[in-house]
Amino acid sequence: MIVGGFGVGKTTMVRSVSEIRPLSTEETMTQAGVGIDKGLQGKTTTTVAFDFGRISLDERMVLYLFGAPGQERFWFLWDRLFSGTLGAVVLVDTRRLADSWYAIDRLEHHGTPFIVARNNFEPPVHDLGQVRDALDLSPEVPLIDCDARRRDSSKQVLISLVDHLYSLSTARENQP
Repeated sequence: MIVGGFGVGKTTMVRSVSEIRPLSTEETMTQAGVGIDKGLQGKTTTTVAFDFGRISLDERMVLYLFGAPGQERFWFLWDRLFSGTLGAVVLVDTRRLADSWYAIDRLEHHGTPFIVARNNFEPPVHDLGQVRDALDLSPEVPLIDCDARRRDSSKQVLISLVDHLYSLSTARENQP
């Protein structure tokens, strides 16, 4: 699951890393969304349901990618999308960190492990330490940089998520 605020790059990340042509529910923004969707300068489309892509890890294992819509009016979909989710990436834009709080809150509510990826479409406004402090992330939550437009960068984010999930699993197994 890839979550985050409106316009942080979730659709872009799914598109950049999926081995198949992603299913996208990207639609043109209309006047009806003015005042409802917190628009970004130059943004003309928005996800209205979810994005879907996939990556084959080997012959038997496939990683399914779901990008959730970021606007508040679509948050009701998130609980359904979280069902069965092993882990998530919270994609953040340092110009609008407050837009990430809902995603983090919902993941914590569901007990879904996650990492945070600072998407560097633009030069970052805040360094990683400032992002960690602003989002009140525990030291156990990985926080990394990425550029969702680049396949290698998006792939590294997903590898970091899988590594995090593996570490959590190993730690649970080793508990008395």
